[in-house]
Amino acid sequence: MKKKTLAILLATTMVAGCLAGCGNSEVAQEPATEETTTTEETTTTEEPAAEPAKAADDAVANLIASTEGVVSLTVWASEEDQDLTTELLDQFKAEYPDVEFDIQLGAESESNAKDDILVDVEAAPDVYAFADDQINELVNAGALQEIVATYTYDVAGANVSGSVSAATINGKLYAYPMTADNGYFMFYDSSVFSESDVQSLDTMIEKAKEADKKIAMDVSNGWYIYSFFQGAGYELTLNEDGSNTCTWNADGATDVAQAILDLFATGVFVDLNDEDQATALAEGTVCAAVNGTWRAETAKEAWGENYAAAKLPTFTVAGKEAQMSSYSGYKLIGVNPHSKNVGWSMLLAEYLTNEASQVARYEARGLGPANIAAASSESVQADPAIAALAAQAEFATPQRVGGNFWAPAETLGGILASGNPDGTDLQTLLDTATEGISAPVE
Repeated sequence: MKKKTLAILLATTMVAGCLAGCGNSEVAQEPATEETTTTEETTTTEEPAAEPAKAADDAVANLIASTEGVVSLTVWASEEDQDLTTELLDQFKAEYPDVEFDIQLGAESESNAKDDILVDVEAAPDVYAFADDQINELVNAGALQEIVATYTYDVAGANVSGSVSAATINGKLYAYPMTADNGYFMFYDSSVFSESDVQSLDTMIEKAKEADKKIAMDVSNGWYIYSFFQGAGYELTLNEDGSNTCTWNADGATDVAQAILDLFATGVFVDLNDEDQATALAEGTVCAAVNGTWRAETAKEAWGENYAAAKLPTFTVAGKEAQMSSYSGYKLIGVNPHSKNVGWSMLLAEYLTNEASQVARYEARGLGPANIAAASSESVQADPAIAALAAQAEFATPQRVGGNFWAPAETLGGILASGNPDGTDLQTLLDTATEGISAPVE
């Protein structure tokens, strides 16, 4: 066992050297596992620095050489990803024919992964997919292996910066980006709007009114109302204790609330949730909607050859144009540090998120790649929704909020979307919402 551990640590050290040579010195200086801080016999190597590709090849070779018996791994992927993941696992096993694998695949929604994993971290799967907004709690619970070394490609360098940021806590990378498409943008009917029209929400409202159509957005939802306040420069951040810091009631923020009221006062801008938007699209009453890639097919069916998409438009705040912001969302793959086969788990996580796998995931399910090369492929670039999401990325931020955000934000959005029926003073309205959002965590 000591010999086996030594070989694995040697492989990790060689890959860390590769990362240092590629400009990832901060990551490379971190120990690969807890064992490297206590095993001194692997710290005195005098071999010349290898070329990056050679170092990676050696790392995989050493991992294979140090493996004895069957490599047993458990993997969690979403119900929708079962077929594709099965194919990728078969390809992974074929990639390493000298190793006997026993890989068990389970179905688990990325949105629920954290809750089930935290029940018993040590018994959780070796490799699992999860939504990026769960990363803080997973790291705090010791459920994610820090990625201090890689085997086949540079994870940080190969993926878009937003996805890498979403997978990073306190400067340390803890997960492998898998998709970069869990955000929102503007779908629209190009028979109603030109490409220049959709740059301004005011212009869109004028055009939609002429066409006797509506523009839909789920403003009674914290995920979407964030777009207006963040776009106008008011912040919402997550604190270390899980509480929020919110400036939505700061000087001038009432202008944002009034801007939202003005949009709904037109009678063209309407508050519809995801399911109601789908119905309105099918019925032909909506000519534009703020939503995500999961509604792409619905919009295509409704508008046919007129289906189009773009980044979110600007809106008017106190006579000035502000670019609507958004939350960006990513799906990540993590490795359980309690795995009995951490090295193979990391190598498998790389395989499930490499360029080829991300292209395959897009082709099978239409999920936008986080991998830069995959996202630049002709087929991905030709997808209006994915292209719009990429354009919106400049104005998007990862979702990092505590649980106290959602209910007060939903209440605020509902009041503004309904025209503030009680006539509540706007500053009072924002003070109340901000107090709830910023409440201490019990």
